[in-house]
Amino acid sequence: MAQIEEIDERTVKIHVQLDDAVQMIGEAQRDITGYAHDIVTITEKMPFFDYVNFCFYAYNSADLFEWMLGMNPKDYQSFSLDAPDSFFYSLFGGMAALYNNAKQILERTA
Repeated sequence: MAQIEEIDERTVKIHVQLDDAVQMIGEAQRDITGYAHDIVTITEKMPFFDYVNFCFYAYNSADLFEWMLGMNPKDYQSFSLDAPDSFFYSLFGGMAALYNNAKQILERTA
């Protein structure tokens, strides 16, 4: 389970693990339509960030991330994410498995 450490009223430090990525994948699979943008964006953009440097906010693809956290890091002026490589690689694999369905949903609604 993600740990959220409030440093002060402006700063939060987030710690996630592999099981948090698995939780995100399960939620995305449960609601592919709702998270289609996040699924497609994460799958297409993570390789450009060498996977482990991916920023959920770079392409407005943080809905799933915020669901997993149960809070919005943008409520703070600054936040950092501490995650093992396994978190990012697992997340990419899970999103890639859902990619075709999510892409079709986005194409139908465009």
